[in-house]
Amino acid sequence: MRTIVAFDISNDRVRARVVKALLGRGQRVQKSVFELPDLRRAAYVRLRSELEGLVDPNTDSLRYYRVCASCADRIECYGVGPGLVRGQLAFEVID
Repeated sequence: MRTIVAFDISNDRVRARVVKALLGRGQRVQKSVFELPDLRRAAYVRLRSELEGLVDPNTDSLRYYRVCASCADRIECYGVGPGLVRGQLAFEVID
């Protein structure tokens, strides 16, 4: 199951630590959003524990979205930036 992690962290040093932890596990798709490939349950729990140990829940927020394989195939993006979207999306222009 893929995991999308979004965060809003006020402290620059803490934010840098969270980004470093996520860069080793997935791909940054926006400044505060990472997409992580399939994580086993134990790896997901360890990741949450690590990230939640870094942030202050009174000032910061972390959001985790677990995305099943069929839903991951429906992720769409528009514009620049990397992502875990597979293949090319086909579009038809209608006049």
